[in-house]
Amino acid sequence: MTVAFTDRELDVMAVLWEHGPSTVAEVRDALDDALAYTTVLTVLRTLEEKGHVGHEEVGRAYRYHALVARETAGRSALRHMVGKLFGGSPELLLTQLVSERGLPPDSLRRMRELLDERLAERGREPESTRGAGRAPKRGARGRREGER
Repeated sequence: MTVAFTDRELDVMAVLWEHGPSTVAEVRDALDDALAYTTVLTVLRTLEEKGHVGHEEVGRAYRYHALVARETAGRSALRHMVGKLFGGSPELLLTQLVSERGLPPDSLRRMRELLDERLAERGREPESTRGAGRAPKRGARGRREGER
């Protein structure tokens, strides 16, 4: 399923994901921008037409709820971004992420762990555990193992 949101739609979806089912007034109050009630209502109706939001009548008000999980929307947005900004190459995205100078070492270690876990799931030995930081083993004649 491809899920695409405008910035404003994403703001509204974020409120529904964080606060759960909400009325138009509750969504409006939770938004950072001061928007008219009718603007928020229009965004919610548009999201409902797209199949991303549903509603339930509660008294005289509607309570809107997300029909798309945040994770699903994130995966779709990431696929779109990789396609448009990185020419379809996840490796270029990863290169950009790890090249970021402000990334703390803990984040880099966690990324390595995630990559190692993914490789292990596929039945391959993770790169970071295969000879990482070690010189190749040398035999009795000073050659690396496997050399003649």
